[in-house]
Amino acid sequence: MQFLTCFPRALWLLSCGIVATAQVDYSRYVNPFIGAEGPLPGQGYGGGDIFVGGARPFGVAKVGIDTTAANWSVAMLNGGWTPDGSVTAITMMHESGTGGAPKYGIIPQMPLTSISPPVNILDNLTYSQPRIGQDTASVGYFRTQLQNGVQIELSASRHAGIMQYSFPQGEKHVLVDISHYLPGSPFDPNGQFYIGGEIQLYESGQSYSGYGTYIGGWNNGAPFTVYFYGEFNTVPDAARVFRGPNTDPMRGSQGLANGQPSFPAYDSSTEKQSSGPMNDRVGAVFSWNPDAETRFTSRVGISFISVEKAQSYIRSEIPSWALIDTVESAVKEWNEDVFSKIQVPLDDTANLTNVRLLYSSLYFIHLTPSDRTGENPLWESDEPSWDDFYTLWDIFRCTVSFYHIFQPAYYESMVRGLIDIWRHQGFLPDGRSGNWNGLVQGGSNADNVLADAYVKGLRGAINWTDGYAAMKTNAEKVPYNTYDPTDLTASTKEGRGALVDWLELGYVSQDRSTRCISRTVEYSLNDFALSQVAAGEMPEDRATYLRRSAGWQKIWNPEVESLGFTGFLAPRFSNGDFNNSGYDPLYCYECEWHAYTYEGVPWEYSFVIPHDMETLINLMGGPETFESRLDLMFKPNTSVQELGPNGAGITTLMNIGNEPDFATPYLYNYINKQYKSVQRSRELAYQYFHDAPNGLPGNSDAGAMNTWLLWQMLGVYPLVTTNVYLLVSPWFPDLNMTINGDKNLRVLATGLEEGYFVQSIRINGVLWEKNWFEHEDVMVDGGVIEFELGAEMKIWEVGNVPPSLGHVEL
Repeated sequence: MQFLTCFPRALWLLSCGIVATAQVDYSRYVNPFIGAEGPLPGQGYGGGDIFVGGARPFGVAKVGIDTTAANWSVAMLNGGWTPDGSVTAITMMHESGTGGAPKYGIIPQMPLTSISPPVNILDNLTYSQPRIGQDTASVGYFRTQLQNGVQIELSASRHAGIMQYSFPQGEKHVLVDISHYLPGSPFDPNGQFYIGGEIQLYESGQSYSGYGTYIGGWNNGAPFTVYFYGEFNTVPDAARVFRGPNTDPMRGSQGLANGQPSFPAYDSSTEKQSSGPMNDRVGAVFSWNPDAETRFTSRVGISFISVEKAQSYIRSEIPSWALIDTVESAVKEWNEDVFSKIQVPLDDTANLTNVRLLYSSLYFIHLTPSDRTGENPLWESDEPSWDDFYTLWDIFRCTVSFYHIFQPAYYESMVRGLIDIWRHQGFLPDGRSGNWNGLVQGGSNADNVLADAYVKGLRGAINWTDGYAAMKTNAEKVPYNTYDPTDLTASTKEGRGALVDWLELGYVSQDRSTRCISRTVEYSLNDFALSQVAAGEMPEDRATYLRRSAGWQKIWNPEVESLGFTGFLAPRFSNGDFNNSGYDPLYCYECEWHAYTYEGVPWEYSFVIPHDMETLINLMGGPETFESRLDLMFKPNTSVQELGPNGAGITTLMNIGNEPDFATPYLYNYINKQYKSVQRSRELAYQYFHDAPNGLPGNSDAGAMNTWLLWQMLGVYPLVTTNVYLLVSPWFPDLNMTINGDKNLRVLATGLEEGYFVQSIRINGVLWEKNWFEHEDVMVDGGVIEFELGAEMKIWEVGNVPPSLGHVEL
């Protein structure tokens, strides 16, 4: 499958021209296919698993195609679109950049040129369509051509979608199968299923409405219901509802439990079909005569509240039947709300590859989470409502810090929404989708999100008394065991599943808990986050949580040796003994839910102590040994652990394809060798991030990967849960960024043509002698950071190293 990122010339003005309402159409620099493939051309495995289709910033609707899995062992269906699968539907909801079991791919339409046998509309594998030619996408627009001759074009508003179908001569049908969803792999423990729905026809089939209820998916979610209202601009010549036996809820099975296929039963005597929990599948087929118009359009609105609200979104958000109007509206919104807030040179001297990486990264970090304000079906509240956090484990490290300065209104709304989930459901989420908390991959990382916002001064309408109480729930209340097959030992839904260990031992033990090393590391940072907020909200708690944040030191085994270095994080039993029976920190034993460490080996996690690097450097033997050891993280062919798709093609211990290592390239700043931070991070960026389908080193993870690159381009990196930023090296000679709504951050760089190593830095005109700065220096009221760059790898900093604000000696 090949991709185009602009329309053909006939539609040039729609996508690649200048939008009349904006001086510059920054959307033309967005490549929506970055991350669409992995290292192997034509396959998604090891790629970004991104959503490709129509969407708005943080919108509820993400309208795009769903595709089949050619090979389940390497399938990546989570975004719906894949480079090699056949099309089964156009659906209204998707995630972007997620791993694990899929979620959504619901509320469908599928254009067909035949519904006669061998087509069975209850089995999408009998009518799925390969794509021919090139898929085309740009901001707010997607087009594909099916093998049956149908061309699909689509766009989206915040809660609705518009699809335009161009049929060949002959039969014309649109199938609406309410039971459609993105299927999970046979290897996924948390597949999703349809459990009931309804469809009602109106006006001879020109419009229809109903709902679908679904359960499961990557976060093992409870049932959720989505209401819909759809309509066509042309009255169909026939419209029939149908129902059929629900297929056996086994991933990969299209038949009944006895192995027999199921078939639909049409009912022309009624215009409505309903199905209760785990009952029949329902849907409708809309048909036009062979001599009817070959092009027609459909609009579909969705809501978690009601059919009436779904219909209202069409009227308010997509009032026109012309596809181009919705596309232009999308481009306008993206330009005004996102892209125009960062301006870089676009003249003949510009590096357009870097420009495209910049604006594409901005695009991908705004696809999720979803702003569901006004769409919360679970409780009434004056607070904002947000969903589709996939997951805070991924985005707490640097994405939320970017939202803080770049989208402060949205971010304040997100924080308020997180706290409101705690008020009504008892815990903050770590992941959330379909109105349900889950999965918790490590710590209770909403703590880190709230602390980062708090220490950087985000206040507005946030109730920080409740915010701290929510964090304290994570720190003190053991969540009930969900007995999720992903990990039967503790809750995977919310909170800290190994909290019993943490409270009793001060670390997570190997014999009583899974992921003992990585959860110890993350619980330590979580408690540091509490100490940061306690300092302002509950000062008497600060010392308790600060001391608890040193728990990682309790699993530091000074006797473990590996690759010539001594002292590593190591598994420890609940009786206090270390596991010394063949333990090797080069291995995590699959790096999954039952391993010592999650999505990284102990070698990597031994560097992930952002709140107390001072202690870590001392335990590693001092600055020189620390430097040598850190150097080894970047040596090729040192990794021996198979890491799956989020490490495909990476041979170093340093794995930029997984979030735990995000800050590792910048740790040289802690020994005042900032030039090495620049060298390592640039090498990673140039090697693994590209303006191409294989442009990401693993799952986008809801934009986490893209945000790492954005900070790299700015020349700074945030230390989460603190007000400290590390200085690195910018990519543009002049970057002008709107922060905090109406302030200006200017990042200037001279000497880029000579090299990217820092020779000197000035902040607001003052010669800067530290390789770090604080949030208040330029991120509150704005300011100017001036980099003098060149080819010399120079130790220019003479000031204090970045502070270890969580430094504790046990």
